[in-house]
Amino acid sequence: VFHNLQELRHSASLVTKVFIQRDYSEGTVCRFQTKFPSELDNRIERTLLEQTVKTLNSYYVEAEKIGGQSYLEGCLACATAYIIFLCMETRYEKVLKKISGYIQEQNEKIYAPRGLLLTDPIERGMRVVSFTYQDRTAKGKSVSSD
Repeated sequence: VFHNLQELRHSASLVTKVFIQRDYSEGTVCRFQTKFPSELDNRIERTLLEQTVKTLNSYYVEAEKIGGQSYLEGCLACATAYIIFLCMETRYEKVLKKISGYIQEQNEKIYAPRGLLLTDPIERGMRVVSFTYQDRTAKGKSVSSD
């Protein structure tokens, strides 16, 4: 059992995380930088990653768009002391579910086959888009199975 615990700790230390920061250049609207992180250079094509981030950005714009439905939801919320939200999903929540589905699809089709895992920004407080991958060459040594 001790040997397995050591292996688990060792493999956990080999996980590398790469972050794409939130872009505040246009105010507080939720959008992420499309700058390609150098740590992912040999792991994924630039265009695939940029397309994913641009799609996420467009979903967040859609989620934060204020329109008739947003006003109606707000009025219903006030009129019912927000009890309406116990039995009704907001448009924002629906878009967040769409984003989660998109991320899962991207992981299955694009990122997982390349050894990457895209984490939903909601899990990081909407501050970053993060990617995790197994670092097979930690500290210059190659990892081998004993």
